[in-house]
Amino acid sequence: MDLEHLIKACKKQNLDAQSQLYQKYKDDLFVLCLKYCTNREEAQDNLQDAFLEIFSSIKKYKGSGSFEGWMKRITINKAIDKYKKDSHLNIVINDDILEDHISIEKSTIATMPLEDILKTIQELPPRYRMVFNLYELDNYSHKDIGKLLNISESTSKSNLHRAKQLLQTKMQRTIEVSPKHLTSNGH
Repeated sequence: MDLEHLIKACKKQNLDAQSQLYQKYKDDLFVLCLKYCTNREEAQDNLQDAFLEIFSSIKKYKGSGSFEGWMKRITINKAIDKYKKDSHLNIVINDDILEDHISIEKSTIATMPLEDILKTIQELPPRYRMVFNLYELDNYSHKDIGKLLNISESTSKSNLHRAKQLLQTKMQRTIEVSPKHLTSNGH
């Protein structure tokens, strides 16, 4: 069934179509969930919540814009909602001037397995992880991030800066203890 027919069938609450839609997009949306969650279990919960919302809101999808983009927005919003609900400890740091730019060298990232990069992002404090993912991976502006997370633009910028600092430090440590950098004992 092509996507257009699949969407129409899902709007009629056809369980077979919902299952097909889930199978078609679950892997891509799970990877998206992993970026925003601290572990696989939390990401799986977020994925399930996102699909529940997708199926209950699919009648609102009017066909304008990418359906995949629409589902990604729902998935990201579910992660943000959970973050806001669980966010009893907020990291609010506001630096007016962030002159030095942190950049994680491409050579550093190139030597790390994708799983390690993802794990490093998941280990960031929740606010930093949210801002980093929204800005760097999903192309939201600091203004939009501020609205989504109820923080100022400058706090968003500061949190991004601190996230990059932490990532740079953690990635460097990961590379330093990586097995391929250790000497072989002949086995």
